[in-house]
Amino acid sequence: MKITPSIKGEKEMCLRCGRESGEISKALNLCLQCIRDHFDEVLPHIEEAHRVARSPFDLPLKPPQAPNGVSCGVCSNGCRISDGGRGYCGVRINRGGILGGVTSEEGNLGWYYDSLPTNCVADWVCPGGSASGYPRFSYTRGPEYGYKNLAVFYQSCSFDCLFCQNWSFRQRVHQEERISAGKLAQFADDQTSCICFFGGDPTPQLPHSLMTSRITLKQCGDRILRVCWETNGSMDPSLLREMAEIAFKSGGCIKFDLKAWNETVHLALCGVSNKGTIKNFAYLGKWVPKRPDPPFLIASTLLVPGYIDDEEIKGISRFIASLSPEIPYALLAFHPQFYFVDLPATSRSHALRCKGIAEEAGLRQVRIGNSHLLT
Repeated sequence: MKITPSIKGEKEMCLRCGRESGEISKALNLCLQCIRDHFDEVLPHIEEAHRVARSPFDLPLKPPQAPNGVSCGVCSNGCRISDGGRGYCGVRINRGGILGGVTSEEGNLGWYYDSLPTNCVADWVCPGGSASGYPRFSYTRGPEYGYKNLAVFYQSCSFDCLFCQNWSFRQRVHQEERISAGKLAQFADDQTSCICFFGGDPTPQLPHSLMTSRITLKQCGDRILRVCWETNGSMDPSLLREMAEIAFKSGGCIKFDLKAWNETVHLALCGVSNKGTIKNFAYLGKWVPKRPDPPFLIASTLLVPGYIDDEEIKGISRFIASLSPEIPYALLAFHPQFYFVDLPATSRSHALRCKGIAEEAGLRQVRIGNSHLLT
């Protein structure tokens, strides 16, 4: 599917205030200030942008709230799905009053091996790419050359990010092919030192990744095998606790992508609220002092020009620091993608300024990721 909302570099006009800027995407046609200060007024434009982004993939336009529907309970969207309907993620389906589509035993996913050290958002602090965790959770005193990561990409998501860097997974949301937890676990061979569940996002299929983790760890016995998740953090708290226990005991980490601080900005960019994500991150923050090495919790934010500004980074950074100043924070350079293909890449000055803001907030481990994309 070809997505070309406008030509990169052209100035767009905010539909509300008339301001022109090269950092306003035609997908929204709204500036950041109007989203923050006049959200109720611009909400119809935001809803239309997400309708346009979801309709081509036959995804529900909003989290369904059918009065007599079945409650999904996997994530913070709180979907109540009618008979024959789908959840916001597209993979949770009500079939005669029973939720199916994906289950703890069958997942809609792709997988591959990634040689270590790999391009992970946590590679600079995790045992696979650094000196952390040795010898209890790492095979080498330094990057684990010669070992590999089992990368599991779930083809679904509980958010609707207009800037999605991996949006093509949407073309496989409705595929019928499934991989069982038992079969997936078999791919963790003797040279696999970690598993990472990501996507899309693992949240809609979290029961599958939890079952896969348990089977794999049992098969591996006493040998090192770290289990990690990279996620938007929108899962139900009961599932989060299970994730935390597995990652904690195995030496793995949980990586939260904190996409925005202001809820209205998050709703505009991602289609849904970030309240569940913030609450879940705060819960995981309590685990951080219990296992300082290797780091248990890592945060990241994509620096989307025009929308993730100093104020957003200040809010996120202060929040993280209030939990623990030792939580690593990666500021990721943005590459024009999906419906934000018309925005510029993150500038070096933007990234350095945000790094300074995060450090000023008290964070001791801040890194600029994807620096090769900076302009």
